[in-house]
Amino acid sequence: MGFEWYLDFVDKSYKPSDELICVFKVEPDGISIEEAAGRIASESSVGTWTTLSKLPERIKRLMAKAFEIDGNVVKVAYPLDLFEEGNIPQLLSSIAGNIFGMRALKSLRLEDLHFPPEYLKHFKGPQFGIEGVRELLGIYDRPLTATVPKPKVGYDVDEYAEVAYEALSGGIDILKDDENLTSQPFIRFEKRLEKVMKVIEKVEAETGEKKTYLCNITAETEEMRKRAELIADYGNEYVMVDILTAGWGAVQTVRDFCEELSLAIHAHRAMHGAFTRKEDHGISLGVITKLARIAGVDNMHVGTGVGKMAGEVPEVVKLKEICTSQCKEAEHIKRVFPVSSGGLHPGLIPDVMRLFGMDVIIQVGGGVHGHPNGTKAGAKALRDAIDAVIEKVSLEEKAEQSKELKEALEKWGYISPK
Repeated sequence: MGFEWYLDFVDKSYKPSDELICVFKVEPDGISIEEAAGRIASESSVGTWTTLSKLPERIKRLMAKAFEIDGNVVKVAYPLDLFEEGNIPQLLSSIAGNIFGMRALKSLRLEDLHFPPEYLKHFKGPQFGIEGVRELLGIYDRPLTATVPKPKVGYDVDEYAEVAYEALSGGIDILKDDENLTSQPFIRFEKRLEKVMKVIEKVEAETGEKKTYLCNITAETEEMRKRAELIADYGNEYVMVDILTAGWGAVQTVRDFCEELSLAIHAHRAMHGAFTRKEDHGISLGVITKLARIAGVDNMHVGTGVGKMAGEVPEVVKLKEICTSQCKEAEHIKRVFPVSSGGLHPGLIPDVMRLFGMDVIIQVGGGVHGHPNGTKAGAKALRDAIDAVIEKVSLEEKAEQSKELKEALEKWGYISPK
């Protein structure tokens, strides 16, 4: 029938060497798993739907190989010459492009990918990483704390600044914009940045603690550059980018100009659930996290395992490891600060710290601003909960000396929201 070409891309005896490896979960539609594997390897490398009348030998050497099939899990090896150096959009156009539209597949999920050293050497990775961010803030012996003013949008600049002051003066280290707050008519970017930086200056003088602002620059790429330059002019240390809605090419550009400006990058994963949540189709969050790390973000949201967002404990632990493990293939790729966020409150802090240890940014929104005595009390309750874990005492025991923590536990207990 002329379709035998696909099986040329399957070779179970093949042993990869210095190639990029992708792990797919596949459900074929009316064909064998071998035929499905061949279609994936073909369409994501040099193949087409039928045999060709002419195929130079050198092109055959670019054929991807489906070299391992275990049930519905297929591993494919890709020669590095298939990929432009340092180009994440082109990588994804290959390994996560047309293959998702093939009618011969009921479902397909890119579960994992493994980079060889030769590929990784073309990426910068984080500029600061965990160690650099700790140095920026001068905090070395505990998790960092962050909060997003809630509601996430709606405040004007004065209201936003007021909440920022209460949170930071109560003990929060990092103020963060939420994913959909950029420069709306009621809170323009420039005015918000100006007000928050005045708040930070005031709180640092009052408390002696270093504070910073994860200011959301997400927009068209040149506008992001302008916003980053303004942030640097104010002396702030950070930008925030919605990496998936902005796009991988934009993220790599942001990494370049943030290096020029000595700014760290906080990555928000907004929109990931559209293609990561289904277990049988899409792209795993592990893949997204690996790409974010090599692209060069310094912080990355990974979930909580105990909060309101989807993501069970095993997945969260895996994502944490992707962020914090040493990159054996490329030592210049620094470690990324994992961010635990989504439905957290002081009663859940022992669970979070058991999962993450000290190297985590604990971001609490409603669990700070929903405190019965307001944002400042909520911030102190969070810090006191962290201190309790470090001091190896129960939250109840700590609450005997902290009315703020006591009130938080009375309101939320130890329950995870849904």
